[in-house]
Amino acid sequence: MLNGDKYSYNFSYTQRDVELFAQVTGDNNPIHLDADFAKNTPFGRPIMHGFLSAAVFSKVFGTMFPGQGTIYRSQSIKFLAPMFVDVEYRAEFEVIDHLPEKHSGTVSCKIFDPAGNICITGEAQLKHFEKF
Repeated sequence: MLNGDKYSYNFSYTQRDVELFAQVTGDNNPIHLDADFAKNTPFGRPIMHGFLSAAVFSKVFGTMFPGQGTIYRSQSIKFLAPMFVDVEYRAEFEVIDHLPEKHSGTVSCKIFDPAGNICITGEAQLKHFEKF
């Protein structure tokens, strides 16, 4: 991988995904699970857990870009806008720092909603002995 290499991936989650994430993590905040509760919030409906929303980063790094063998060293994340179930989002990635001698690099990560607004942004530090 080289500086400037890019990758994008479209994805969505279901309410069942949110429920399973809540079960695994123990985060049963009603803002994610209770439509009656959530309708009285500024969002008007349930929102996804932030870390479920950002979990797409792990999927992409471990299976697609750079792919199997990736070591996920760190991730900075800023949650800028709520994300909702059954909406197709676009995750975009760009290598912004490539250190070939260390088989590592930094990848910019962003998630966009259908209108093109950024919902999540951050940077990941990755290591991969074959592809970096």
